[in-house]
Formats: sequence, C-alpha cells, structure tokens
Amino acid sequence: MIENLLQQLPLDTSREHFEPLINASNMRIERIVTPPNSPLNQAWYDQTEDEWVMVLEGYGVLVFDDGRIVTLKAGDWLNIPAHSQHRVIKTDPEHTTIWLAVFYQA
Repeated sequence: MIENLLQQLPLDTSREHFEPLINASNMRIERIVTPPNSPLNQAWYDQTEDEWVMVLEGYGVLVFDDGRIVTLKAGDWLNIPAHSQHRVIKTDPEHTTIWLAVFYQA
C-alpha cells in the first residue's frame, strides 16, 4: 500500500504527534507532526539509539546540551549520535512541521 507522509495529518492540533511507521529489531522509523503553536516537550531527549532526522515541511530549531543550536528547514537532515542530549525549542508558528526520524543502532 502506498502512503504519503505529507497527507492524513492528525486532526488534533493541540499537541505533537509521534507516529511509528516501521518497527524492526535494530531500527524504527517515525513521522513526527508538530502543529503550529503546539506545546513542545521541554525535557531533554537522551536516546540510546542514533537518530537520523529530516524536516519535510516547516522548520524546527534544536538545542543541544553543549549550547549548540541547529535550525532545520524543509529538506535539511541531521544525524544525532546516541546520548546527544537535545530538544526542540521552536517550530514553524504558521505551518505544521513534519519530521521523518530514523532511529538505529550504529
């Protein structure tokens, strides 16, 4: 079955949505949908897997625990090594931000 990552977005726009697409023993793929002005998780992510993340629509700003700030706009991607503490501090306030995240064991 063919599906489209940019369609069939969640109707609830009051929060961010994490949608598993593929779950395997050594990898998982998620679509993350961040509606405009939805509250962002203020906790630091400290994941045991590496994360490859790409913004498909909108934009997102990440901060790392070392103070580094990275802005990802549509088409930009970033590889985040395991245990690199980070969090999203801003997304597009006018449009939904759609992310594609691949979590894997290096």
